Amino acid sequence: MIRQREIREMPAEERKKKLEELRTELVRLRTRVQSGGTIENPSRVREIRRTIARILTLEKQQEVAGAAAKPEPEEVAK
Repeated sequence: MIRQREIREMPAEERKKKLEELRTELVRLRTRVQSGGTIENPSRVREIRRTIARILTLEKQQEVAGAAAKPEPEEVAK
């Protein structure tokens, strides 16, 4: 499990790479379950989903903070 602090310390490229890896693993686990198989650790699905949500939440927070820091262009008077 990746902690929030660890996610914040990751560079943006590494977060994107980790997000892709987690999504791939989640698809693989879901496919295995749908095909009638069993997985070693069923709680791993929940853990992966939560970690993906943590990464996406941090990305969104940084996007909003970046947008708030940039001044909006002033409207042109007609």
